[in-house]
Amino acid sequence: MIVIDTHIALWWAHSPDKLSKDARAVIEKEEGCSGIYVSAVSIWEIALKNSVGKLILPYAVDEWFSLFLSTYPGIVVEPLKPLVAIESSRLPGEFHRDPADRFIVALARHYGVPLVTADTKILNYPHVQTIW
Repeated sequence: MIVIDTHIALWWAHSPDKLSKDARAVIEKEEGCSGIYVSAVSIWEIALKNSVGKLILPYAVDEWFSLFLSTYPGIVVEPLKPLVAIESSRLPGEFHRDPADRFIVALARHYGVPLVTADTKILNYPHVQTIW
């Protein structure tokens, strides 16, 4: 099981060449056993960026999301659970304030699984296992 960051989901769907060799390998491994978790917060982040013009998708966001899930059946969309929301406010050490990143990191920590990300702020955070 892995958690993938928002940009990883987008790259996987639209620009897989941007994925590192390690990221691609672990995604391909987990895809066959429904072990790729995407936070509902990532879906919110994609929809929000699309609505303000910061992210252009090839389809309306709801269509894009349906197509994404049907194209990649190994994905599990994880709802924001109260405990994960609370954990996001109590991350140990120094971590930046981006709420989406906090929720996604808390989700990976909650399940004790790696987070696939290229985000240097997260990669430099020692309290979550990452793959890049």
